[in-house]
Amino acid sequence: MSRTFEDLVAEAERAPMAGWDFSWLAGRAAEDRPSWGYQRLMGARMARASAALDVQTGGGEVLAGVDRLPPVVAATEAWPPNVAAATRLLRPRGVVVVADPDEPPLPFADASFDLVVSRHPVTVWWQEIARVLEPGGTYLSQQVGPASVFELVEFFLGPQPEEVRRSRHPDDARRDAEAAGLDVVDLRLESLRTEFRDIGAVVYFLRKVIWMVPGFTVDGYRDRLRDLHEKILAEGPFPARTTRFLIEARKPAG
Repeated sequence: MSRTFEDLVAEAERAPMAGWDFSWLAGRAAEDRPSWGYQRLMGARMARASAALDVQTGGGEVLAGVDRLPPVVAATEAWPPNVAAATRLLRPRGVVVVADPDEPPLPFADASFDLVVSRHPVTVWWQEIARVLEPGGTYLSQQVGPASVFELVEFFLGPQPEEVRRSRHPDDARRDAEAAGLDVVDLRLESLRTEFRDIGAVVYFLRKVIWMVPGFTVDGYRDRLRDLHEKILAEGPFPARTTRFLIEARKPAG
């Protein structure tokens, strides 16, 4: 017997939001992963680095999954619950987690790191990335691409203008990285299937990824949530396309 709309929504509203772990969605939503394997790439570069920085580490889950860390590792995070979660997870690995607002400057001296990484940053301050990298250092990042999960966004907000759909395009990332004096050595974009299998998964996702439907609350969107619940019951999982891009850039050795 199908669970009721009210039960599914209430369960998702009670779910904890700290950290960047989406395991709550297991069995309720699915998303294909990019072919390049970001954590594997990051781990390989960490194994060769001497000092690394993870920008916007979230709850520290991705960094904690690296087998071999450099002698010096720092991580930044803006949201206080994530700072606490990342500290608990990463301090035993010798990582210093720094509470830092998502705005310049990064709280580190020039040329402090030979590796800077970031998975799904909300913003990228390219001049700051270039400043804290030492000459010859590398920036590696997996980022959300243009119009990601916009099937869901537009279900709630209606059609979005082209300039909004095109934001976060990898070509813009290349331009901004080069403007900061970095050489882009790898840039790849993939479009991946995502599906939401019940309305609780939708509520959880929109509560956690707060920029998808700004100001989202269950009360504010209850009618549309109920419509989507009925659509999933009638048609099956709600499909969407997730876009991700990988960018790797280096600071010239000179």
